[in-house]
Amino acid sequence: MSTSKKNAISGTERSAVIEIGGESYELILTTKATKAIAGKYGGLENLGDQLLKAENFEPALSEIVWLITLLANQSIQIHNLKHPDATRPLLTEDAVELLTTPMELATFKSAVTEAMFKGTRREVESEEEQGSKKEQAG
Repeated sequence: MSTSKKNAISGTERSAVIEIGGESYELILTTKATKAIAGKYGGLENLGDQLLKAENFEPALSEIVWLITLLANQSIQIHNLKHPDATRPLLTEDAVELLTTPMELATFKSAVTEAMFKGTRREVESEEEQGSKKEQAG
């Protein structure tokens, strides 16, 4: 786990954590979030391009708020699925806009990147590593 400045960015193997309005929100890239991103941008690979190409400040902020809300709501929806008797309200884009500053949104970029990286990370073993494991076992 790592932390960064006032807005702690930490998390599990699958997530990063940010703080909005004094509450921690876990950002998770789930299959559901990936489908929503693909529907809006045509795929994860296009997301970065679209955010960088935003020529106006307002649309760029709106896109970042949408993405943070989407990723933060994944952990809430997972919690609500596992704990139907103790559901939590979903975060709204309005709440994110009211409880953050543009500077905070900029710091959340690394948490969003971390969550997306963790959500798409693949464990890759080289043939050499597999061979040495077989030798050790044999």
